[in-house]
Amino acid sequence: MQLLRLAQKSEFDTIRIPLPSSKSESNRALVIDALTLGKNEITNLAEARDTQTMIRLLEKSPPVFDVLDAGTTMRFLTAYTTVTNQKKVMTGTARMCERPIGILVDALRAIGAEIHYLNKEGYPPLAIHGLPKQTTDKVKIRGDVSSQYISAMLMIAPILPLGLEIELEGKVGSRTYIEMTLELMAQFGISYTWEGNKIQVPHQSYTPTRFAVESDWSGASYWFSLLACADSGELFLEGLKENSLQGDSAIVEIMDHLGVKSTFQNGGVLLQKQAVKGLKNWDFTHCPDLAQTVAVTCAILGQNAIFTGLESLRIKETDRIYALQQELAKFNAELKEIEPEVFQVIPSVTMPRQVQIHTYDDHRMAMAFIPLLTKTEVIIEEPDVVNKSYPSFWKHVALTGVESQILSEA
Repeated sequence: MQLLRLAQKSEFDTIRIPLPSSKSESNRALVIDALTLGKNEITNLAEARDTQTMIRLLEKSPPVFDVLDAGTTMRFLTAYTTVTNQKKVMTGTARMCERPIGILVDALRAIGAEIHYLNKEGYPPLAIHGLPKQTTDKVKIRGDVSSQYISAMLMIAPILPLGLEIELEGKVGSRTYIEMTLELMAQFGISYTWEGNKIQVPHQSYTPTRFAVESDWSGASYWFSLLACADSGELFLEGLKENSLQGDSAIVEIMDHLGVKSTFQNGGVLLQKQAVKGLKNWDFTHCPDLAQTVAVTCAILGQNAIFTGLESLRIKETDRIYALQQELAKFNAELKEIEPEVFQVIPSVTMPRQVQIHTYDDHRMAMAFIPLLTKTEVIIEEPDVVNKSYPSFWKHVALTGVESQILSEA
């Protein structure tokens, strides 16, 4: 096991952070590009392993699509290979094959797809045999499990001979990711309507265009958190837009309560310290990838915040609720379920001299606990896990002057 030791540092001079590109935007743009036979000019694609896996699979088109641990790649390529009538096996890591995909497979089967499970019903690996004939133009999908199922169906909808109407059942989670998908489709010439719980996408063609991927707001959140917990300093995050398609731009509003002022300037956003106003509660339904970051920040800053909308965290790279509870306890904080699906952050009152964070093969666990270094020495287990979404993260941490050391394997 590799360990990365990070020295304590609580003050940061004005530092520019060259953020990575958005993995979410990149992966959607790549699927749309594949559906238009690569006629677009797409720039600033993400360096994230998930995106690079998508690029490799689309370019080489092997008979087995091994997506590794990339959930978005699994879901998007399942729909893409089906609608383009390719015969593929979809598989991934052991954890990927424990993540459910039944809702998407059921939706694809409902419109005429031929897909078979090769092991456990409802989970990868899958054998895809294509879509011989579209049998209906209407499908129902639960909205409270993963927006990626819905986005996968939306992106293939225009090229279906009958188009597609998707009826969202129940509570809709991660709505901003669905909106991102639709807005990206619109930039490639697609028209749609979303009225009530029904999204209608007529049969039509994508229009080849130029598209530049924005910097990643999920990656930006860790820098907001670091500054929130620091004693002083300011950071400039490059490549972010004020009117972003990414739902994780909600971090601006959240961190305004937790002591970070955001000022958009040419080329990015300037983060400066301000007084902590306090965060009493937040619903993460539409930005679940921010939950770990905000939980750690509140635990450090003494905020007894109430969190809701965490349901999807249990089926991510790990059970993120369990993982948070285990790691917060290491510096005497808690994430307590006070009633079903309602959680309270119980802040830390005493900080150990050193905290070692287990990362659970989850990139966001490694990065979410970074603000701890403003209060104590931190050791991160398996630091390379960040390659999934932010390969340059530790290089960017070094830009802030934080001293680090790779320890011998234990």
